[in-house]
Amino acid sequence: MRFAICNETYPADWSFDQVCADASESGYQALELAPFTLKDDPRDLTLADAIALSQKASAHGLDLLGLHWLLTKPSWFHITTPDALLRRESARFGCHLARFCAAMGGRIMVWGSPKARSTQEGWERSDCLKRAAEVVREVAEEAGRCGVTIAMEPLGRKETNFLNTAAETIEFCKMVDHPACKLHLDVKAMSDEPQSFAEIIRQSRDWVVHFHANDPNLRGPGMGDVAYEPIIGALREINYQGYVSVEVFDYTPGAQRIARESMTYLRKVTA
Repeated sequence: MRFAICNETYPADWSFDQVCADASESGYQALELAPFTLKDDPRDLTLADAIALSQKASAHGLDLLGLHWLLTKPSWFHITTPDALLRRESARFGCHLARFCAAMGGRIMVWGSPKARSTQEGWERSDCLKRAAEVVREVAEEAGRCGVTIAMEPLGRKETNFLNTAAETIEFCKMVDHPACKLHLDVKAMSDEPQSFAEIIRQSRDWVVHFHANDPNLRGPGMGDVAYEPIIGALREINYQGYVSVEVFDYTPGAQRIARESMTYLRKVTA
């Protein structure tokens, strides 16, 4: 299995070269990038920026697998809103990120961004699904032309009220009806579902293209109570070919400890 780590794990005052150096030294093969960490307004990211990042990562022996936290900045992006202008701008930005992702050599865009999809009282769910599918389909068309796949991410109910389970998200991907729209799974998010991690993975075998390793305690794999042996076993059973990417939300242990302990644990359970 190939392993990656998300760049926002590292302090904001670290240079990209420092991040690459530590990730490589910790044993990862790739980085996953959050656009908001690269520029205050990610709409200003250029293809030249993408190429420069790719070259720096390559110098450290790393790939850039893709992007996540797509719609964090600007904070007004939204895909279920009745406001057609906001949806149009969200789609336009998504298409921009697809081109940026391809230019840096990435192939995956993880679409989580809970605040940019949560619905409000009075919004009909069927209308929200239709509006979101239209936005994602427009981005998927551009992503597909660029060789990039959108990986829709189910998220727990504490984070959003829209697309909370893998099964719901697969049905949404079917609504989008584009080969560049697939499924992403995340251990923390799956912990909110009644089924076991392994069952969710097996039932998603035809859709899952990317995977985040973490723990419901918001730290890295092996830093909480979740045992990964059944998870890795299920990923192998479905012949998962993508990266297992470490994404944490509690940075208090420090980036280097998170990176190294997560990698040590992942190596142990995949040995």
